Amino acid sequence: MKAKHFVLVAGNIGTGKTSLTDRLGQELGWATAYESVVDNPYLSDFYGDMKMWSFHLNVFFLGHRAQQHLNLAEMKNSAIIDRSIYEDAEIFARASQVLGNISDRDFETYRTVFGMVVNNLPVPDLLIFLNAPVDILLKRIHARGREMEKGITREYLDLLDSLYEDWLRRFDLCPVLTIRTDNLDFVHKPEHLQIIIQRIHQRLSGKEEVHFPDS
Repeated sequence: MKAKHFVLVAGNIGTGKTSLTDRLGQELGWATAYESVVDNPYLSDFYGDMKMWSFHLNVFFLGHRAQQHLNLAEMKNSAIIDRSIYEDAEIFARASQVLGNISDRDFETYRTVFGMVVNNLPVPDLLIFLNAPVDILLKRIHARGREMEKGITREYLDLLDSLYEDWLRRFDLCPVLTIRTDNLDFVHKPEHLQIIIQRIHQRLSGKEEVHFPDS
């Protein structure tokens, strides 16, 4: 009988989380869940006025992502989620606090609720962290042309990058597989997707010996 795996995909905006989650779900037959973007009632408002809507957005994501996490972790088959619940507090709510969009009081209130929620969630088997230079992220964000993302700046992406570095140094819930996506095209090159799949299987089994091509 095949082992069941519960995997989360993390990374900055534009690193390719949704595309990788989709391809892995199709190739491996894993159940998938995605970040709420199109049907998110706060995201467009947030990018238009971060100070006004940061707290609302983070509370929405906490509930949405906790339900996703629980639903997929309890499935009988393997599952993978685009974006982890842990990033909500460690990256995006924290960024809002740093930028002054969430007050210290509201941030502490949010963190208290966040802690109570995640302490009762199943632990994932693997966190896949996708990484790419901010220049590449900006090009991808502009290319996909989402109206709600027009306000995303280099400075904001740089801040998120620094918060990801700090968080990953402390993250110890499960193994982490870091993948740079600026030199990979797993959407159009099946061989690149297969390399990623090999690394996932090896990381899940406690090994990691496959390396990515240089280009």
